[in-house]
Amino acid sequence: MIDKQALSQFIESRLEGSDCFLVDLTIGSDNDITVEIDSDSRVDIDRCIELTREIEAEFDRDTEDYSLEVGSSGLTSPFKKVRQWRKNVGHEISLLTKDGRKLRGTLRAAGDDTFTISVSEKVRHEGAKRPVTEIRDIEMPYSDVKRAECILEF
Repeated sequence: MIDKQALSQFIESRLEGSDCFLVDLTIGSDNDITVEIDSDSRVDIDRCIELTREIEAEFDRDTEDYSLEVGSSGLTSPFKKVRQWRKNVGHEISLLTKDGRKLRGTLRAAGDDTFTISVSEKVRHEGAKRPVTEIRDIEMPYSDVKRAECILEF
């Protein structure tokens, strides 16, 4: 079986110096390898093909039989790395917290351990007949999030 750590280090060395980064690497029990990359700008098919060829040149299929799939993280794929959070600052996101809350709002900041999201909520002030919508910033650690993704609107 292919050494996941060695493969991960190789991929990261090949992406170093570019705006691409490794999001996920899985190796199945039958040596099915899936590499998911992302970029601060965009990932094109040529970059995926180039990385595939580099991996195949380094990890000989005659020595270790494997299948390989290299692709980009989808626009609506869940965030897996802090760098994905950072590249989406200013965009609308939806998230599900580990305690079951669903939030939708604008990602305002993404630090090393926490992020800030602006959400709108209806609040009824004392003496008011109707609730008003207010924007509130919520800061929370990434560890409290079960799933988060960017929202695309056309």
